[in-house]
Amino acid sequence: MTIRHFLNLSDAGPDGIAAILHDAIDRKAARKGFPKGKPDADAPLAGHALAMVFEKNSTRTRVSFDMAIRQLGGASIVLDAGTMQLGRGETVADTARVLSGYADAIMIRTDDHAKVVEMAEYASVPVINGLTDDSHPCQIVADLLTVIESGKSLPGLKWAWLGDGNNVLHSIVEAGGLMQFDVFAACPEGYDPDPAFMAKGGNRAVLTRDPIEAVRDADVVVTDTWISMGQDHADAKLAAMMSYQVTEALMAHAKPDAVFLHCLPAHRGEEVVESVIDGPQSLIWAEAENRLHAQKSILRWCLGQIG
Repeated sequence: MTIRHFLNLSDAGPDGIAAILHDAIDRKAARKGFPKGKPDADAPLAGHALAMVFEKNSTRTRVSFDMAIRQLGGASIVLDAGTMQLGRGETVADTARVLSGYADAIMIRTDDHAKVVEMAEYASVPVINGLTDDSHPCQIVADLLTVIESGKSLPGLKWAWLGDGNNVLHSIVEAGGLMQFDVFAACPEGYDPDPAFMAKGGNRAVLTRDPIEAVRDADVVVTDTWISMGQDHADAKLAAMMSYQVTEALMAHAKPDAVFLHCLPAHRGEEVVESVIDGPQSLIWAEAENRLHAQKSILRWCLGQIG
């Protein structure tokens, strides 16, 4: 049987993503009223173990994956690079071989995307990309789930992105190509997304310098912190980004029922103002919770239980 890795959204494809979303919606509804630590009634991953490798700090990815495997009936092993041999020179390939003997799946959150590719090449169990500098597919599954829950159907939507052409944008563009919605990315010159990822969106991905063009008649408005983890707090970059700040005036160009998303953590007063992130169009807390529900269904997809 072919191992199902989840390194980018295209690994699952449109049918796999649709199956993951449907499963997440159903499982979330079935848990209504449960304490957070209570396993799902069917505990579909009982007896399974997930190894989680963190080379980057994490709140949402760490907690959501830990709770995801617990709610599915399994167990987690949390590993920080600084306290394991990977942080002392053991290769990714050797780490993959070892962890495959202990766990049923591996999630890794790291910098260089080549590391997750190498992990998947040498692991004999599914490998999940918890974040790399190239992409953040698990986050975008949660975003898609949040948009669907808001009452919108994905095909034909217009998503607007403001700011840095980063890993989150890459995965949104990839999702647009797979699930048939448009992505207008407004980025300052010098901070463009990777052309290879823009190509995955086909003619549905548009790059512009004009934030109003991006947001005009948008159904979904998204931004992210301008200074990513591990980067210096660069004054030049902040200055270049300020005209892409999400304000109430900018949101007014979107559709009246547009929703605002942010993967968090947020730098309030930089990429977004308080009145938007805490306003009635913001779905950031539902989005953050949906990391848990998305992760559960991604795990089930990787282990061949759905799709």
